[in-house]
Amino acid sequence: MATAKKNSMNLRPLDDRVVVEPLAAEEMTAGGIVLPDSAKEKPQRGVVVAVGDGKLLDNGQRATLSVAVGDEVIYGKYSGSDVEVDGKDLKILRESDVLAKVVKA
Repeated sequence: MATAKKNSMNLRPLDDRVVVEPLAAEEMTAGGIVLPDSAKEKPQRGVVVAVGDGKLLDNGQRATLSVAVGDEVIYGKYSGSDVEVDGKDLKILRESDVLAKVVKA
């Protein structure tokens, strides 16, 4: 069953969907130039805060998801749907919209 971080959010994604909280956009370039709001890129990185039960397969079983709550992921720039829940900006994506998991060495 889907779980949310700290159980403060009453949001349960369906099937193979995941809820991601985007990380803040870069405030400064590598060269030290401060970026105004209009020049900032849409974030493509975030932390998974809730996951669905998995896609329903033809045999009636559920496929397990590759991501879990707390994973940091990279997703497509224009993927998913933007929603606001409890004052937080969140993104609801299908698992297939997640491009990679960030692995910290």
